[in-house]
Amino acid sequence: MPKTTARLDGLPPYPLAHIPARKRDLLARGVDVIDLGAGDADLAPRRAATEALARAAADPALGRYGFGLGYVPYREAISRWMERRFSQRFDPLTEIVPLIGSKEGIAHLAFAFLQSGDVAIVPEPGYMAYAGGTLLSDAEVYAYALRPRSNFLVDLDDVPTDVMDRTRMLFLNYPNNPTAAIAPREYLADVVRRCRERDILLVYDNAYSEMAFDGYTPPSIFEFDGARDVAIEFHSLSKTYNMTGWRCGWAAGSRAICSMLSRVKSFVDTGAYMGIQYAGVAALESWETFLPGNLAIFRERRDAAVAAFREAGFACDVPQATMYLWISLPEGVPSAAFADRLMDDEGVIVLPGSAFGAGGEGFFRVSFITAPARIAEAARRAGQVLSRFHASAPA
Repeated sequence: MPKTTARLDGLPPYPLAHIPARKRDLLARGVDVIDLGAGDADLAPRRAATEALARAAADPALGRYGFGLGYVPYREAISRWMERRFSQRFDPLTEIVPLIGSKEGIAHLAFAFLQSGDVAIVPEPGYMAYAGGTLLSDAEVYAYALRPRSNFLVDLDDVPTDVMDRTRMLFLNYPNNPTAAIAPREYLADVVRRCRERDILLVYDNAYSEMAFDGYTPPSIFEFDGARDVAIEFHSLSKTYNMTGWRCGWAAGSRAICSMLSRVKSFVDTGAYMGIQYAGVAALESWETFLPGNLAIFRERRDAAVAAFREAGFACDVPQATMYLWISLPEGVPSAAFADRLMDDEGVIVLPGSAFGAGGEGFFRVSFITAPARIAEAARRAGQVLSRFHASAPA
């Protein structure tokens, strides 16, 4: 086999890559598996979306190449939603980019703006697409460790000056995966200002903008002065509408920035299936009626998860957003060893913090994506595994 590239060899392991095979083996052995790993809820999409997809499947016109343009009414629905939700107007044809899920757009964006010698500031722990796109662009990742002492915010004052001088891209994601942290408005305004001063592209991953609780309403980065000069924002139908496997999202930003992403994509894909974009219109148009009920289910699961894991001996905060708990482990309990033992011994799947980068060590992530009773059972088993770690620790 020909030698692989340094770019490929430099990619870290992907945190979810090995789990499906291990889960299959557990199920084959008759293990009662509780999967709280991926952010992939067991809930149904909006019926309007599934019915629209069924209609689209019978329409030959929607089964042809969509190319970069895609299904224009989908672009228009996105534009209307962005204005209704954030009071931000985007031209549907030039300032919106339909995506095959936000992940591919985030990764491909780096191909347009990064090259050898450039730096991207990547939060760690964080979504691995940020580092992946950077490394595949032959650029350098500066991993910024998100820690409780800074409320899991990236503080640019902590970044060395020589790194800042080479930084061309900053990835931010609030509400945050995996920590569930949220960012104050004054913090976001300051980041926009600093990116403008240094001509840094601010890549704002807003996939969890609609997964918020207790009266909190996440903003768009474009609500802050000057953001259109330096930012691009990514959204997805995955979490909001229980459509993870449908792979349907978008990017929004200035014509200049969006055109660069569109140009890259014209060489690597021919657009998402237009039938899914057609269904995406139905999903977006149901936002105001669908979201409250769906969020109520997640709120119930969040509260059940917090209570159950606390009762099982873990420390965790009540998240105001996302579908995750970011749970700390006692000192001396490695997150990967804990997650492996929990899966192998008890059939419970969680993600170790180290899977999101070295900055995530000391934590594990729980996705509250299933019924409260199952979450409670998972927490009970996790508590048993934690007790075994304590029992085996040297006196």
